[in-house]
Amino acid sequence: MRILKAVAACIALCAATHAAAGEPRRVFIAGDSTASAYPAERAPREGWGMQLQPWLAEGWDVRNHAQSGRSARSFVEEGWLDGIARELRAGDVLLVQFGHNDEKVEDPTRYSDPALAFPQWLARYVALARAHGATPVLVTPVARRKFDGTQLLDTHGPYPQAVRELARREGVALVDLAGSSMDWLRALGDAASKPYYLHLPAQKQADDTHFSAAGARVVACLVAAGWRDADPAAPVKPVDTDECRAIPAPAPAPVSPSTVVNEADIAVGQPGPHEGAGTTTAYPFFADATGFDLVFRKRALHPGATIGGHVNDKDEIYYVLSGRGELVLNDATREVGPGDAILTRSGDSHALRQLGDEDLVIFIVYDESARKP
Repeated sequence: MRILKAVAACIALCAATHAAAGEPRRVFIAGDSTASAYPAERAPREGWGMQLQPWLAEGWDVRNHAQSGRSARSFVEEGWLDGIARELRAGDVLLVQFGHNDEKVEDPTRYSDPALAFPQWLARYVALARAHGATPVLVTPVARRKFDGTQLLDTHGPYPQAVRELARREGVALVDLAGSSMDWLRALGDAASKPYYLHLPAQKQADDTHFSAAGARVVACLVAAGWRDADPAAPVKPVDTDECRAIPAPAPAPVSPSTVVNEADIAVGQPGPHEGAGTTTAYPFFADATGFDLVFRKRALHPGATIGGHVNDKDEIYYVLSGRGELVLNDATREVGPGDAILTRSGDSHALRQLGDEDLVIFIVYDESARKP
Protein backbone atom coordinates (compact mmCIF):
# COMPACT_ATOMS: atom_id res chain seq x y z
CA MET A 1 0.00 0.00 0.00
CA ARG A 2 2.89 2.37 0.84
CA ILE A 3 4.36 1.74 -2.62
CA LEU A 4 1.02 2.42 -4.34
CA LYS A 5 0.70 5.70 -2.44
CA ALA A 6 4.16 6.66 -3.65
CA VAL A 7 3.13 5.78 -7.21
CA ALA A 8 0.01 7.95 -6.88
CA ALA A 9 2.10 10.87 -5.59
CA CYS A 10 4.49 10.44 -8.51
CA ILE A 11 1.63 10.54 -11.01
CA ALA A 12 0.22 13.70 -9.43
CA LEU A 13 3.62 15.43 -9.35
CA CYS A 14 4.52 14.48 -12.92
CA ALA A 15 1.06 15.46 -14.16
CA ALA A 16 1.40 18.89 -12.58
CA THR A 17 4.83 19.35 -14.17
CA HIS A 18 3.54 18.51 -17.66
CA ALA A 19 0.39 20.60 -17.21
CA ALA A 20 2.58 23.58 -16.39
CA ALA A 21 4.64 22.96 -19.51
CA GLY A 22 1.52 22.66 -21.63
CA GLU A 23 2.41 19.13 -22.72
CA PRO A 24 -0.24 16.42 -23.07
CA ARG A 25 -0.29 13.64 -20.55
CA ARG A 26 -0.63 10.23 -22.16
CA VAL A 27 -1.89 6.75 -21.34
CA PHE A 28 -0.12 4.20 -23.55
CA ILE A 29 -1.69 0.79 -24.17
CA ALA A 30 0.41 -2.29 -24.93
CA GLY A 31 -1.79 -5.27 -25.68
CA ASP A 32 -3.46 -7.60 -28.17
CA SER A 33 -6.52 -7.62 -30.43
CA THR A 34 -8.96 -7.22 -27.55
CA ALA A 35 -7.53 -3.72 -26.98
CA SER A 36 -6.30 -2.69 -30.43
CA ALA A 37 -7.79 -0.15 -32.83
CA TYR A 38 -9.61 -1.12 -36.04
CA PRO A 39 -10.42 0.85 -39.19
CA ALA A 40 -13.99 1.85 -40.00
CA GLU A 41 -14.41 -1.01 -42.47
CA ARG A 42 -14.04 -3.50 -39.58
CA ALA A 43 -17.05 -2.02 -37.76
CA PRO A 44 -18.65 -2.95 -35.48
CA ARG A 45 -15.47 -4.66 -34.22
CA GLU A 46 -13.67 -2.51 -31.65
CA GLY A 47 -10.96 -3.02 -29.07
CA TRP A 48 -11.44 -1.59 -25.60
CA GLY A 49 -8.54 0.81 -26.19
CA MET A 50 -10.70 2.61 -28.77
CA GLN A 51 -13.22 3.43 -26.03
CA LEU A 52 -10.91 4.35 -23.15
CA GLN A 53 -10.59 8.08 -23.93
CA PRO A 54 -14.07 9.09 -22.63
CA TRP A 55 -13.19 7.57 -19.24
CA LEU A 56 -9.93 9.48 -18.80
CA ALA A 57 -9.62 12.64 -16.74
CA GLU A 58 -9.43 15.94 -18.59
CA GLY A 59 -6.01 16.63 -20.07
CA TRP A 60 -5.09 12.97 -20.62
CA ASP A 61 -4.87 11.31 -24.05
CA VAL A 62 -4.83 7.67 -25.12
CA ARG A 63 -1.95 6.34 -27.21
CA ASN A 64 -3.17 2.91 -28.29
CA HIS A 65 -0.25 0.75 -29.44
CA ALA A 66 -2.04 -2.61 -28.97
CA GLN A 67 -1.62 -4.99 -31.91
CA SER A 68 -3.79 -7.91 -33.03
CA GLY A 69 -2.34 -11.37 -32.53
CA ARG A 70 0.53 -10.35 -30.27
CA SER A 71 1.63 -11.83 -27.00
CA ALA A 72 3.78 -10.23 -24.32
CA ARG A 73 6.70 -11.94 -26.03
CA SER A 74 6.00 -11.22 -29.71
CA PHE A 75 5.07 -7.59 -28.96
CA VAL A 76 8.65 -7.15 -27.75
CA GLU A 77 10.42 -9.34 -30.31
CA GLU A 78 8.63 -7.69 -33.26
CA GLY A 79 9.63 -4.21 -32.07
CA TRP A 80 6.23 -2.85 -31.02
CA LEU A 81 7.48 -2.05 -27.52
CA ASP A 82 10.32 -0.07 -29.11
CA GLY A 83 7.69 2.20 -30.67
CA ILE A 84 6.29 2.95 -27.23
CA ALA A 85 9.79 3.50 -25.82
CA ARG A 86 10.48 6.20 -28.41
CA GLU A 87 7.46 8.22 -27.23
CA LEU A 88 7.21 7.43 -23.52
CA ARG A 89 8.24 10.16 -21.10
CA ALA A 90 8.05 11.02 -17.42
CA GLY A 91 4.51 11.38 -16.14
CA ASP A 92 2.98 9.05 -18.75
CA VAL A 93 1.20 5.79 -17.90
CA LEU A 94 1.70 2.40 -19.57
CA LEU A 95 -1.26 0.00 -19.40
CA VAL A 96 -0.18 -3.57 -20.22
CA GLN A 97 -2.68 -6.34 -21.06
CA PHE A 98 -1.62 -9.67 -22.54
CA GLY A 99 -2.53 -13.33 -22.10
CA HIS A 100 -4.80 -14.34 -24.98
CA ASN A 101 -1.95 -15.21 -27.35
CA ASP A 102 0.63 -16.10 -24.72
CA GLU A 103 -1.52 -19.21 -24.09
CA LYS A 104 -1.04 -20.57 -27.64
CA VAL A 105 1.38 -23.41 -26.93
CA GLU A 106 1.24 -24.49 -30.58
CA ASP A 107 2.95 -21.23 -31.64
CA PRO A 108 6.50 -20.88 -30.26
CA THR A 109 6.78 -17.29 -31.49
CA ARG A 110 4.00 -16.24 -29.10
CA TYR A 111 3.75 -18.83 -26.34
CA SER A 112 5.12 -18.13 -22.87
CA ASP A 113 4.64 -20.50 -19.96
CA PRO A 114 2.64 -18.77 -17.21
CA ALA A 115 4.91 -19.75 -14.33
CA LEU A 116 8.16 -18.22 -15.54
CA ALA A 117 8.43 -16.77 -19.06
CA PHE A 118 5.12 -14.84 -19.10
CA PRO A 119 5.84 -12.76 -15.98
CA GLN A 120 9.43 -12.27 -17.13
CA TRP A 121 8.24 -10.73 -20.40
CA LEU A 122 5.73 -8.53 -18.55
CA ALA A 123 8.47 -7.39 -16.18
CA ARG A 124 10.24 -5.84 -19.19
CA TYR A 125 7.27 -3.51 -19.71
CA VAL A 126 7.35 -2.53 -16.04
CA ALA A 127 11.08 -1.84 -16.21
CA LEU A 128 10.72 0.20 -19.41
CA ALA A 129 8.02 2.42 -17.91
CA ARG A 130 10.03 3.06 -14.78
CA ALA A 131 13.20 3.77 -16.75
CA HIS A 132 11.34 6.56 -18.56
CA GLY A 133 9.76 7.96 -15.40
CA ALA A 134 6.34 6.63 -16.44
CA THR A 135 3.92 4.58 -14.34
CA PRO A 136 3.25 0.94 -15.28
CA VAL A 137 -0.21 -0.54 -14.70
CA LEU A 138 -0.77 -4.27 -15.23
CA VAL A 139 -4.11 -5.54 -16.56
CA THR A 140 -5.22 -9.19 -16.45
CA PRO A 141 -6.60 -10.55 -19.76
CA VAL A 142 -10.26 -9.81 -20.47
CA ALA A 143 -12.58 -12.82 -20.40
CA ARG A 144 -13.73 -14.72 -23.45
CA ARG A 145 -17.49 -15.20 -23.70
CA LYS A 146 -17.54 -18.99 -23.44
CA PHE A 147 -20.53 -20.59 -21.76
CA ASP A 148 -21.27 -24.26 -21.12
CA GLY A 149 -24.99 -24.04 -20.53
CA THR A 150 -25.34 -21.49 -17.75
CA GLN A 151 -21.70 -21.86 -16.63
CA LEU A 152 -19.14 -19.29 -17.81
CA LEU A 153 -15.83 -21.03 -18.45
CA ASP A 154 -12.45 -19.59 -17.48
CA THR A 155 -10.34 -19.92 -20.64
CA HIS A 156 -7.21 -18.18 -19.34
CA GLY A 157 -6.13 -20.70 -16.71
CA PRO A 158 -3.12 -19.53 -14.66
CA TYR A 159 -2.30 -16.44 -16.76
CA PRO A 160 -4.39 -13.88 -14.80
CA GLN A 161 -2.89 -15.12 -11.53
CA ALA A 162 0.61 -14.71 -12.99
CA VAL A 163 -0.20 -11.03 -13.65
CA ARG A 164 -1.61 -10.57 -10.15
CA GLU A 165 1.48 -12.06 -8.53
CA LEU A 166 3.84 -9.94 -10.65
CA ALA A 167 1.91 -6.79 -9.72
CA ARG A 168 2.23 -7.68 -6.04
CA ARG A 169 5.97 -8.40 -6.29
CA GLU A 170 6.70 -5.22 -8.25
CA GLY A 171 4.36 -2.95 -6.28
CA VAL A 172 2.47 -2.09 -9.48
CA ALA A 173 -1.19 -1.08 -9.68
CA LEU A 174 -3.33 -3.98 -10.95
CA VAL A 175 -6.53 -3.83 -12.97
CA ASP A 176 -8.08 -7.28 -12.54
CA LEU A 177 -10.01 -7.19 -15.80
CA ALA A 178 -10.24 -10.98 -15.95
CA GLY A 179 -12.21 -10.99 -12.71
CA SER A 180 -14.44 -7.98 -13.42
CA SER A 181 -15.27 -9.06 -16.98
CA MET A 182 -16.16 -12.58 -15.84
CA ASP A 183 -18.45 -11.14 -13.15
CA TRP A 184 -20.11 -8.97 -15.81
CA LEU A 185 -20.64 -11.90 -18.20
CA ARG A 186 -21.97 -14.17 -15.47
CA ALA A 187 -24.51 -11.53 -14.46
CA LEU A 188 -25.69 -11.19 -18.07
CA GLY A 189 -25.76 -14.87 -18.98
CA ASP A 190 -25.19 -16.51 -22.34
CA ALA A 191 -27.92 -14.98 -24.52
CA ALA A 192 -27.84 -11.42 -23.13
CA SER A 193 -24.06 -11.15 -23.44
CA LYS A 194 -23.89 -12.02 -27.17
CA PRO A 195 -24.53 -8.45 -28.46
CA TYR A 196 -21.45 -7.19 -26.62
CA TYR A 197 -19.27 -9.55 -28.64
CA LEU A 198 -19.19 -10.13 -32.41
CA HIS A 199 -22.29 -12.25 -32.77
CA LEU A 200 -23.55 -10.98 -36.13
CA PRO A 201 -26.00 -13.38 -37.80
CA ALA A 202 -26.21 -11.31 -41.00
CA GLN A 203 -22.42 -11.53 -41.44
CA LYS A 204 -22.32 -15.15 -40.24
CA GLN A 205 -20.00 -14.24 -37.35
CA ALA A 206 -19.94 -15.82 -33.91
CA ASP A 207 -16.80 -14.44 -32.25
CA ASP A 208 -16.59 -14.77 -28.47
CA THR A 209 -13.21 -13.04 -28.07
CA HIS A 210 -13.65 -9.66 -29.79
CA PHE A 211 -16.11 -6.90 -29.02
CA SER A 212 -18.84 -4.89 -30.64
CA ALA A 213 -18.71 -1.14 -29.96
CA ALA A 214 -20.95 -1.63 -26.93
CA GLY A 215 -18.72 -4.40 -25.59
CA ALA A 216 -15.62 -2.26 -26.06
CA ARG A 217 -17.33 0.55 -24.11
CA VAL A 218 -18.14 -1.77 -21.21
CA VAL A 219 -14.65 -3.25 -21.06
CA ALA A 220 -12.98 0.18 -21.27
CA CYS A 221 -15.23 1.27 -18.42
CA LEU A 222 -14.20 -1.81 -16.40
CA VAL A 223 -10.54 -0.94 -17.02
CA ALA A 224 -11.14 2.61 -15.76
CA ALA A 225 -13.14 1.42 -12.73
CA GLY A 226 -10.54 -1.21 -11.85
CA TRP A 227 -7.71 1.28 -12.23
CA ARG A 228 -9.47 3.76 -9.95
CA ASP A 229 -10.03 1.02 -7.36
CA ALA A 230 -6.33 0.11 -7.44
CA ASP A 231 -5.18 3.73 -7.36
CA PRO A 232 -7.55 6.50 -6.23
CA ALA A 233 -5.22 9.04 -7.90
CA ALA A 234 -5.53 7.35 -11.31
CA PRO A 235 -6.34 9.84 -14.10
CA VAL A 236 -9.83 8.50 -14.76
CA LYS A 237 -13.28 9.91 -14.16
CA PRO A 238 -15.26 8.69 -11.15
CA VAL A 239 -16.82 5.42 -12.26
CA ASP A 240 -17.62 2.05 -10.70
CA THR A 241 -18.40 -1.38 -12.08
CA ASP A 242 -22.16 -0.95 -11.60
CA GLU A 243 -22.09 1.96 -14.06
CA CYS A 244 -20.10 -0.17 -16.50
CA ARG A 245 -22.60 -3.01 -16.32
CA ALA A 246 -25.45 -0.59 -17.01
CA ILE A 247 -24.10 0.30 -20.48
CA PRO A 248 -26.79 -1.04 -22.84
CA ALA A 249 -26.22 -3.51 -25.62
CA PRO A 250 -27.06 -2.47 -29.19
CA ALA A 251 -30.64 -3.07 -30.19
CA PRO A 252 -31.03 -6.29 -32.17
CA ALA A 253 -31.30 -5.90 -35.90
CA PRO A 254 -34.91 -5.77 -37.08
CA VAL A 255 -36.24 -9.04 -38.39
CA SER A 256 -36.23 -8.91 -42.17
CA PRO A 257 -39.53 -9.61 -43.97
CA SER A 258 -40.51 -12.68 -45.94
CA THR A 259 -39.12 -12.57 -49.45
CA VAL A 260 -38.52 -14.44 -52.70
CA VAL A 261 -35.13 -14.53 -54.46
CA ASN A 262 -33.98 -16.11 -57.69
CA GLU A 263 -30.65 -17.90 -57.85
CA ALA A 264 -29.69 -16.07 -61.05
CA ASP A 265 -29.60 -12.82 -59.07
CA ILE A 266 -27.28 -14.06 -56.33
CA ALA A 267 -24.82 -16.37 -58.14
CA VAL A 268 -21.17 -15.69 -57.29
CA GLY A 269 -18.03 -17.45 -58.47
CA GLN A 270 -15.76 -18.76 -55.74
CA PRO A 271 -12.74 -21.06 -55.39
CA GLY A 272 -13.26 -24.46 -53.80
CA PRO A 273 -14.23 -23.91 -50.14
CA HIS A 274 -11.85 -24.80 -47.30
CA GLU A 275 -8.83 -24.35 -49.60
CA GLY A 276 -10.30 -26.77 -52.10
CA ALA A 277 -9.26 -26.99 -55.75
CA GLY A 278 -10.91 -25.56 -58.83
CA THR A 279 -13.85 -23.18 -59.17
CA THR A 280 -17.42 -23.25 -57.91
CA THR A 281 -20.55 -21.15 -58.16
CA ALA A 282 -22.25 -20.32 -54.86
CA TYR A 283 -25.87 -19.30 -54.40
CA PRO A 284 -26.08 -17.82 -50.86
CA PHE A 285 -29.84 -17.67 -50.40
CA PHE A 286 -31.07 -15.13 -47.80
CA ALA A 287 -27.52 -14.17 -46.75
CA ASP A 288 -28.75 -10.67 -45.84
CA ALA A 289 -31.73 -11.85 -43.82
CA THR A 290 -31.71 -10.76 -40.17
CA GLY A 291 -33.22 -12.58 -37.22
CA PHE A 292 -32.62 -15.81 -39.13
CA ASP A 293 -29.92 -18.35 -38.21
CA LEU A 294 -30.57 -21.02 -40.85
CA VAL A 295 -27.99 -21.07 -43.66
CA PHE A 296 -29.43 -22.39 -46.93
CA ARG A 297 -26.99 -22.45 -49.82
CA LYS A 298 -26.63 -24.06 -53.22
CA ARG A 299 -23.18 -24.73 -54.65
CA ALA A 300 -22.11 -26.04 -58.04
CA LEU A 301 -18.68 -27.68 -58.07
CA HIS A 302 -17.38 -27.38 -61.61
CA PRO A 303 -15.14 -30.11 -63.11
CA GLY A 304 -12.04 -30.59 -61.00
CA ALA A 305 -13.41 -28.66 -58.01
CA THR A 306 -13.29 -29.86 -54.43
CA ILE A 307 -14.43 -28.88 -50.97
CA GLY A 308 -11.19 -29.21 -49.03
CA GLY A 309 -10.87 -31.53 -46.06
CA HIS A 310 -11.85 -29.85 -42.79
CA VAL A 311 -13.23 -30.52 -39.33
CA ASN A 312 -16.81 -29.34 -38.77
CA ASP A 313 -17.52 -26.62 -36.20
CA LYS A 314 -21.27 -27.37 -36.51
CA ASP A 315 -23.73 -30.01 -37.73
CA GLU A 316 -24.22 -29.67 -41.48
CA ILE A 317 -26.31 -31.30 -44.23
CA TYR A 318 -25.37 -31.73 -47.90
CA TYR A 319 -28.02 -32.81 -50.40
CA VAL A 320 -26.88 -33.83 -53.90
CA LEU A 321 -29.09 -32.40 -56.65
CA SER A 322 -27.11 -33.53 -59.70
CA GLY A 323 -23.75 -34.82 -60.83
CA ARG A 324 -21.40 -37.23 -59.07
CA GLY A 325 -18.87 -36.79 -56.32
CA GLU A 326 -16.44 -38.61 -54.06
CA LEU A 327 -17.10 -38.05 -50.36
CA VAL A 328 -14.50 -38.60 -47.66
CA LEU A 329 -16.26 -38.70 -44.29
CA ASN A 330 -13.84 -39.32 -41.43
CA ASP A 331 -11.97 -42.43 -42.61
CA ALA A 332 -14.57 -43.68 -45.12
CA THR A 333 -14.69 -42.89 -48.86
CA ARG A 334 -17.74 -43.41 -51.09
CA GLU A 335 -19.33 -42.08 -54.24
CA VAL A 336 -22.44 -39.90 -53.93
CA GLY A 337 -25.01 -38.81 -56.48
CA PRO A 338 -28.51 -37.34 -56.96
CA GLY A 339 -30.81 -37.95 -54.03
CA ASP A 340 -28.04 -38.63 -51.50
CA ALA A 341 -28.28 -36.62 -48.28
CA ILE A 342 -25.15 -36.35 -46.14
CA LEU A 343 -25.23 -35.46 -42.45
CA THR A 344 -21.82 -34.36 -41.12
CA ARG A 345 -21.65 -33.88 -37.37
CA SER A 346 -19.77 -31.27 -35.40
CA GLY A 347 -16.20 -32.48 -34.80
CA ASP A 348 -16.19 -34.86 -37.78
CA SER A 349 -14.03 -34.29 -40.85
CA HIS A 350 -15.09 -34.43 -44.48
CA ALA A 351 -14.12 -33.50 -48.01
CA LEU A 352 -15.97 -33.69 -51.35
CA ARG A 353 -14.58 -33.99 -54.89
CA GLN A 354 -16.50 -33.54 -58.16
CA LEU A 355 -16.34 -36.51 -60.56
CA GLY A 356 -16.91 -36.74 -64.31
CA ASP A 357 -17.87 -34.05 -66.81
CA GLU A 358 -21.06 -32.77 -65.15
CA ASP A 359 -21.13 -30.18 -62.38
CA LEU A 360 -21.71 -31.59 -58.91
CA VAL A 361 -24.56 -29.51 -57.52
CA ILE A 362 -25.45 -29.63 -53.83
CA PHE A 363 -27.62 -27.89 -51.28
CA ILE A 364 -25.95 -27.04 -47.93
CA VAL A 365 -28.00 -26.42 -44.78
CA TYR A 366 -26.87 -25.65 -41.22
CA ASP A 367 -27.80 -23.59 -38.16
CA GLU A 368 -25.42 -20.64 -37.82
CA SER A 369 -26.19 -20.22 -34.12
CA ALA A 370 -24.86 -23.73 -33.44
CA ARG A 371 -21.37 -22.92 -34.77
CA LYS A 372 -18.65 -23.47 -32.17
CA PRO A 373 -16.63 -20.35 -31.24
